[in-house]
Amino acid sequence: MDKNFFAPTAPVEPNRNAIRIPQPRLHSKELFENAHEIAIDHAGEEYRLRLTRQGKLIPTK
Repeated sequence: MDKNFFAPTAPVEPNRNAIRIPQPRLHSKELFENAHEIAIDHAGEEYRLRLTRQGKLIPTK
């Protein structure tokens, strides 16, 4: 393995002229409705997203 593989790199400056495209945004209330867990199909795999009593999200495969 190249000895510089883990060498630190210089920080990348953000491109201030880049066009920012807004990300789609969903509210968790829309996703969960009255449920505490939802199933998400991603690339043929099933993932679970669980809403805890404390209001936190727990993803699992």
